[in-house]
Amino acid sequence: MSAYTYATNGRNRATLLAVAGIWTVALVLLLWIDLAPWIAGVMAVATLPALYDLKTARQAGLSVSADLITWYAGPHEGRCHLEDIHHVRFDTRLDLSVKVTLVTRNMVRQKVPFEATPPHVDFEKILQDRGITTQRHHFGFI
Repeated sequence: MSAYTYATNGRNRATLLAVAGIWTVALVLLLWIDLAPWIAGVMAVATLPALYDLKTARQAGLSVSADLITWYAGPHEGRCHLEDIHHVRFDTRLDLSVKVTLVTRNMVRQKVPFEATPPHVDFEKILQDRGITTQRHHFGFI
């Protein structure tokens, strides 16, 4: 079975478009409907983490080999042997993002950083092909 590798970069088109879109909306609302400047400022401040990602181009990724899952996100990294995994939990959040948690045989939870998580449909199929049980949970607060 071949290895699966996913890698991403903080400097991408989606991040740039999101920041530009939020700033454009804030500016248009500020000029067109006389939005309170402090509200526009809050909108702009909310984009600071995305601007940081654009500036630093932080790397993130995940790989699944024959016996190991490894991931990294900036300076953080983790690993888990496939034989130690009891199941993998996919939680769809209210914002429609998917959080991935590896649950080991002794019920220790290892959360995979969001930015290192591959597209959940592909990742779930890769795990199932390797005989790992997956669970889907929709719209939880955990």
